[in-house]
Amino acid sequence: MATATATGPTATGGGDRRRATRALQALNFFMADMQAGIGPFLGVFLQQRGWTAGPIGTVMTAGGIAGMVMTAPAGAFIDHTEKKRLVVIVTGICTLLASFLILLSQAGWVVTVSQIATAIAGAMIGPAVAGMTLGIVRQRGFNAQNGRNQAWNHAGNMVGAGLSGWLGWRYGMSAIFLLAALFGALAISCVLLIPERAIDHAAARGLEAQAGEDQGSKAEGFAALFRTKPLLILAAALACFHLGNGAMLPLYGLAVVGAGKGDAALFTATTVVVAQAVMIVASLVAMRIAAGRGYWLVLLISFAALPLRGALAGSFIEHWGVWPVQALDGIGAGLQSVAVPGLVACMLDGTGRVNVGQGAVMTVQGVGASLSPAIGGWLAETIGFHAAFYLLGSFALVSLALWIGFAATLRPACAGVPPRHA
Repeated sequence: MATATATGPTATGGGDRRRATRALQALNFFMADMQAGIGPFLGVFLQQRGWTAGPIGTVMTAGGIAGMVMTAPAGAFIDHTEKKRLVVIVTGICTLLASFLILLSQAGWVVTVSQIATAIAGAMIGPAVAGMTLGIVRQRGFNAQNGRNQAWNHAGNMVGAGLSGWLGWRYGMSAIFLLAALFGALAISCVLLIPERAIDHAAARGLEAQAGEDQGSKAEGFAALFRTKPLLILAAALACFHLGNGAMLPLYGLAVVGAGKGDAALFTATTVVVAQAVMIVASLVAMRIAAGRGYWLVLLISFAALPLRGALAGSFIEHWGVWPVQALDGIGAGLQSVAVPGLVACMLDGTGRVNVGQGAVMTVQGVGASLSPAIGGWLAETIGFHAAFYLLGSFALVSLALWIGFAATLRPACAGVPPRHA
């Protein structure tokens, strides 16, 4: 029987690989609505039941912190395990069950537990799918396949949000949970369509497979992450970006709906649909720019989008404002969805720590993302929505300063030149 290190694209036929990549794309489409559960609808769902902006932001932050704490251990586990498909299935089921808890009760502790469970499950799904992708197409094909994965993921988010908005408006918010359950079942079916033999588990962690050899013994220690200076700069820049970006979508929905300028379900769906439609295009553009000019320019553009987004959100709290505000979100997030995993995989190629590196970067940026809803929520209560958006948008100026200031260090790494690890 073949060992895990002898399986994968080199040991299986092209048919298995094509089947696996198509199933990956379908998985990314359906897992988009499953992974976050009620996702962006949580804020307006709780607002309709008497919650205010501050407590809403606080429970979101609790979930963010839980996810942040789990991402690095999750990445390490994905590097180690050969049951990546099972990880996606189990965590997807847990996400759906956690979301349905909120339907049963909107008590503070129930909502908090649900958000923590959802965040932990989400921390596992991301590295698992990234690891499977790398194991199927390897480093050479990762940029292109990840770009396609992300485009399908954003398309799934867009379709899911559109359907959720219509179902929420037509049948009530409970219908949104049922849609998430349907998408979850379809996502699990897609995971099962990925042939296990198509995944090279050594390549999935950034090691080239050699038949009959224990690849785990060639993996570097976790110190490799701290020796990679471009990785540390990337994580810091992303943390500052997400400190401002994390609260923008739920806060803008609360601001417009709270002012009586939009239906809760339909407006929230519109904010997601607009952003995700732009993200589809941004993902494909990022894939092409990265292949030709490297990742540095891709991330520079993504960081520059947030200050402009904050300025527009603070100036125009109107129903039509969703179009420019969320289009800029699509540019920033869409570019990063391709550039960040691809860049981390390139920086840590050969270390055997690619997925724990993905998790570590997610952890650091999660510090910003988890604090953002609480900061944004309480800022909105104390100084108003307009000023809150201006301040949140300004956090990305630090990201721009880091990215431009360390350009000499970052450009070689972003161009795909693997760093030397001592």
